[in-house]
Amino acid sequence: MRDNLKIFTASCDVSVKEALKMIDINKKGFLVIVNNNDVVLGTLTDGDVRRAFLKGASVDDRIEGLYTRNSKCLTQSDGIPQATEMFKSESIKFLPVVDEQNRLLNIITKNQMHALLLQDIHANLGYDFMSLDEGIVDYEIFQRPWGFYKTTVMNDYFQSKVISVNPKSQLSLQSHNHREEHWIVAHGVGTVQLDLSVIEVHCGSSIFIPKGTRHRLTNTDEKESLIITEVQIGDYFGEDDIIRYEDIYGRI
Repeated sequence: MRDNLKIFTASCDVSVKEALKMIDINKKGFLVIVNNNDVVLGTLTDGDVRRAFLKGASVDDRIEGLYTRNSKCLTQSDGIPQATEMFKSESIKFLPVVDEQNRLLNIITKNQMHALLLQDIHANLGYDFMSLDEGIVDYEIFQRPWGFYKTTVMNDYFQSKVISVNPKSQLSLQSHNHREEHWIVAHGVGTVQLDLSVIEVHCGSSIFIPKGTRHRLTNTDEKESLIITEVQIGDYFGEDDIIRYEDIYGRI
């Protein structure tokens, strides 16, 4: 077993208190229960412990009678497509990977699977899934003076966002040196300035913004938000690749 998997495993004779401490350390919400030969006996989740407490279990009880036996696993001969298919089940959040003797070889979580696919990483079930940045799956919403945006995907090839502009609000006049942008209006009406041209847009409008082009998005509606999807293609997607020329919020 890999060293970085040990914090996700426990023997069946540990106490509930010990198991909870281990779950708190690994931050994944589960443990794979193994014997001395790393054979998988089952799994224990924080939900299993919570349900046990509701039935009267104490922190000093052993987890022997609490963990789920015969839990779903992948074998080393399975591939990523099989894992993807199994993760379609809402109840499956992680999967141990085992050999022919049911010994633990690896673990993959649903978030890790999504991160693998979104970054176009070609891997088999021997990949070090714990090395993946799962943050790519769950980017936060970022507030701005004009509204907010949420990054939905970011990898080495592209970044995509949902951008919502408040009524009668406006982004800065800006350009980018390292990326081009493709906008599709999903809701609302407004205008897009491209260098010296101003284009009226509405639901279904699509706009291409080449690298280096000065551009600005304005919501012209009094009540409704202007919502667009944005796909960025280039070699760098950092927020510091924004050159501002005009901004009604004083951010130049």
